[in-house]
Amino acid sequence: MTTTHPRVPKDWAQRADALWDAVAYHLSPPGLLVGSIFFALSLTPSLLPRTEAVQGILSGCCFAVGYGFGNLAHWLWGFLGLKVPPGRVTRLLGVLVGLVCLGLVLTALLYSNSWQNSVRSVMGMAPVDENQPLIIASAALPIAAVILIAGKVMVTIIRLVWRWLTPHMPPRAAFVLATALVLMLTSILVNTLFLRAALRAADNFYERLDALVSTDSEPPAHWYQTGSAASLVDWDTIGRDSRVYIQSGPDAAAIEAMTGKPAMEPLRTYIGLRSAPTIQDRADLALAELVRIGAFERSALVLVMPVGTGWVDRAAIDTLEYLHHGDVASVAVQYSYLTSVLSLWIEPELGTETAQVLFNTVYAYWTQLPRDKRPRLYLHGLSLGAQASQNSTTVYDVLADPFDGALWAGPPFSSPIWSRMTENRQPGSPAWLPRFGNSSAVRFMNQSGAKGWEGLSWGPMRIVFLQYASDPIVFFSFNSDWRSPDWLRPPRGPDVSPALNWYPVVTFLQLALDAALAQTAPVGYGHVYAPADYIDAWVQVTQPPGWTTAGLEALKQAIDPQDYAPFTP
Repeated sequence: MTTTHPRVPKDWAQRADALWDAVAYHLSPPGLLVGSIFFALSLTPSLLPRTEAVQGILSGCCFAVGYGFGNLAHWLWGFLGLKVPPGRVTRLLGVLVGLVCLGLVLTALLYSNSWQNSVRSVMGMAPVDENQPLIIASAALPIAAVILIAGKVMVTIIRLVWRWLTPHMPPRAAFVLATALVLMLTSILVNTLFLRAALRAADNFYERLDALVSTDSEPPAHWYQTGSAASLVDWDTIGRDSRVYIQSGPDAAAIEAMTGKPAMEPLRTYIGLRSAPTIQDRADLALAELVRIGAFERSALVLVMPVGTGWVDRAAIDTLEYLHHGDVASVAVQYSYLTSVLSLWIEPELGTETAQVLFNTVYAYWTQLPRDKRPRLYLHGLSLGAQASQNSTTVYDVLADPFDGALWAGPPFSSPIWSRMTENRQPGSPAWLPRFGNSSAVRFMNQSGAKGWEGLSWGPMRIVFLQYASDPIVFFSFNSDWRSPDWLRPPRGPDVSPALNWYPVVTFLQLALDAALAQTAPVGYGHVYAPADYIDAWVQVTQPPGWTTAGLEALKQAIDPQDYAPFTP
């Protein structure tokens, strides 16, 4: 019996040719080249420091995106019938491309530590571990592989549909229709089966999380606190974060110990989503609770818009209460259970509507009070809360009796008022710290405080935008995939790496990831605003009496910023 053996190539050239044909069938050399370039550029610094795992995920995604671009160009070349070099030349070019890709990846990994350390150094963080490149490569490889396999499956399905349609229409028309059908069906499936289900799950999760409280969480004992026996707000209708906010602020004794001067008990009011059925009902309840506790008898009243989950930045309100020795009242009304990113995406109108209804309700009552006996009225919000608060009213509606000012921290890039003022800034002022108009009504502040404001006069309304140049929530832009952002032009912000450069598509992906992880930065950078900077901003907005420069510096030193760190990377 004669056994037939597979044909074995006669020489190494044939072996190489066979190997190349097998590799080229599954992998596109142009795709590998562009993917390697994207991988290398993804390791360059962006606004925030990244851990090894996060960097690996980003780099794997960037490689896959770059591979997709290169593979598409490769396919278009053949689809248009353009000539390619002879087989041996093509194979040699493929080998050279492989060597170049390997060199790019290894060189970029070699420099990755110094690039990350350039970000960490401006934020006062320790250098990264020397083994970081190995961890990045280990994390990036499976991420890229999964995405490439998913893309390969998608292409295979398109080819199958294309072949099925080809007997019924011209080949190119069949290809276009096959691609459109598969992409449309995939979009419907992802949106219906996965995205909507995930959003419903997120909504249910955050709603349960909002209601989740510890078993030893008893209602406040003081009559003026939200949820107490005397309160109009049921303690069970406000969530975990809001309970912490209500009970964690400094009392009169703590303020006296901090400032060395007599103090009053600060008044904090919080209305949860479950506290009343409609937005107007919640605003009416907020007003009734403010009236009950005597909020309109204080020197300052602040309308606070929380972030998407209902969380209020304690650093902002604690510092305000210290500055005014407790003679301040504040009220916050929840409008969502979701995080700010999800809330901005799914229900962006809820925050604005809540802010408008709350402002109109409180403002109508406030304007009826004698001007010499009512509190000064201020607006405040962080992140999505800042955007909602900006939309509380228009200047035309309050010209006859304007509120006194606002402090908006970390305003999202989508904030229309902030965007208009930044775009129409004074020539020569940087996008990360603009000057608008004559600076009598609106000013922008960062870690430098009021430096450079000497000689500027305030008008009757004082509005301050507190923003860090390293805050991706503020400076993310959908245009950054094809255009360099204005904030990268010199001079650069003090908390931005000097090694940060703009690259098409890659910088967009970096900033998108930065925005998702904006609160992982150290206090005083990114989207985590420091008590000391809140103090500088509140001083300009509210003009607290009796403070000297030395006293303000002592207050800043006495407050530990790490007490307000939401997360430590």
